[in-house]
Amino acid sequence: MPLKLLLLLNFGLAAYLTGVIWTVQLVHYPSFAQAARDTFPAFHQQHSSRISWVVLAPMVLELGLAIWLAWQGRALGQGVWWALGLVLLIWAATFFISVPFHNRLALGYDYVAIDGLVRTNWIRTLAWTVRSGLLGWLLWKMLNFAA
Repeated sequence: MPLKLLLLLNFGLAAYLTGVIWTVQLVHYPSFAQAARDTFPAFHQQHSSRISWVVLAPMVLELGLAIWLAWQGRALGQGVWWALGLVLLIWAATFFISVPFHNRLALGYDYVAIDGLVRTNWIRTLAWTVRSGLLGWLLWKMLNFAA
């Protein structure tokens, strides 16, 4: 795959996931606190099932393409490795921080878990935002030097 296309795909996925995570951070997670306590487990299950369709495949694809870009794009400098590191940080935060909070919420309404989820999700929100900016800068740099 040409390096420009690989970089463009990485940027496109990062931009998409950045938009999703900002929506989750500012809209979805805070709204958990407003959900009815008696139906919260069903509400949370529905959220978890539906959001999986939106994020699961793009996250897996992003991880694979980030590894590929770090390997193939070594000539672009350290930025590709930073971009991969941000994906790894996002995955670590997802599975070691967010998933345990979601597991608690699957049992029922828990304001402390909701607050913890909202607060700690800033790690993923900022990491994806920085990753999008970094990849956009690398893409801009590549296209300007190629012109």
